[in-house]
Amino acid sequence: MQVSEIEIDSPPVFEIGQKVRSRKLIRNDGTFPGKDIGDTLAKKGDVGYVISIGTFLQSSYIYAVHFMTTGYVVGCRKKELEVVEENK
Repeated sequence: MQVSEIEIDSPPVFEIGQKVRSRKLIRNDGTFPGKDIGDTLAKKGDVGYVISIGTFLQSSYIYAVHFMTTGYVVGCRKKELEVVEENK
């Protein structure tokens, strides 16, 4: 039996208000209202901000990201996002 990582045993990787970028194309899996399954919600490289953090199946974090290009708020997993480094 393979034991999967319980992500919520550690603090979230991203913080509320943090600027992030989509690492891949994100499509509707049926959980985004008003869009058909398979519709694009965020393209690779789209930038947004984490507006809330929840959990899924008591094992992983779901980051609600407000993507600026579409205005959509999309639930994303850690592997779908990366930090956008701010130029100082």
